Amino acid sequence: MALRNHSTITEFILLGLSADPKVQILLFVLFMGIYLLIMMGNLILLLVIRADSHLHTPMYFFLSHLSFLDLCFSSVTVPKLLENLLSKEKIISKEGCLTQAFFVFDIGGTEVFLLSVMAYDRYAAICYPLLYSQVMSSQLCVRLVWASWGLGFLDAVFNIPLAMNLNFCENHIISHYTCELPSLFPLSCSDISTNVTVLTGSTLLHGFGTFFLILFSYTRIVSTILSISSTTGRSKAFSTCSSHLTAVSFFYVSAFLRYLMPTSGSPLELIFSIQYGVVTPLANPLIYSLKNKEVKTALRRTLGKCLQW
Repeated sequence: MALRNHSTITEFILLGLSADPKVQILLFVLFMGIYLLIMMGNLILLLVIRADSHLHTPMYFFLSHLSFLDLCFSSVTVPKLLENLLSKEKIISKEGCLTQAFFVFDIGGTEVFLLSVMAYDRYAAICYPLLYSQVMSSQLCVRLVWASWGLGFLDAVFNIPLAMNLNFCENHIISHYTCELPSLFPLSCSDISTNVTVLTGSTLLHGFGTFFLILFSYTRIVSTILSISSTTGRSKAFSTCSSHLTAVSFFYVSAFLRYLMPTSGSPLELIFSIQYGVVTPLANPLIYSLKNKEVKTALRRTLGKCLQW
């Protein structure tokens, strides 16, 4: 009987955000609008950085990759959310669920590493301005981006294959709008102690490793900024870092709380996932454009060229 139960669970039901059909329609309109804004905002930022030679610097090179990651991250989860909001059968196959979990882990992990790289870039720019072009060479920038992708992929490879070996019995209802490992573990009738240990270990290693790099970078940055005698120079230095700190806060806090807190089906889990999976990709283009004079100037130049055509 147990083996038959194991073999029959080949799909899960995603409960989503609401069971009320009227609320689901409103949520569909809301998240469709947000998804279109995410696509538009990040694509515009990518195109402006690509088109304007003034933005061909390490800082904007990393920012373009952050925008690409945000496009990918939201596209992994939001389309399935939109589909389920219109569907009566909110079903996802086991393979589809684990694939989605893999890309959430891979892209999310890459973004965490990239945010720490961006903090190091700001540290080099503010603390060693005369050596900045030598320290942050184009070759190093490309290697750091590839390293971020590689480490994010490695993190997913450590965790997802272990989950593929789990057996799922009678319970196949996920109290969430997307497939993530913390939501899958309580549904398994296998021993998940190894999975939980690997997930917790990789999250802590991943999280604290990058967190300490960001903390070190900004400790040195603040120390350097406070030693600047010019008020204008100090203000400019703070403004270049505030956007990145805002992006880090949006993503880090919600992502690590989601993966470290015990799964209980609490609404907080949905809020945290929406925070780093939907709100952050929406907010990043606004944060980096509205608070950045160089991006706003480049956007005006690019629009001017488009209008001339």
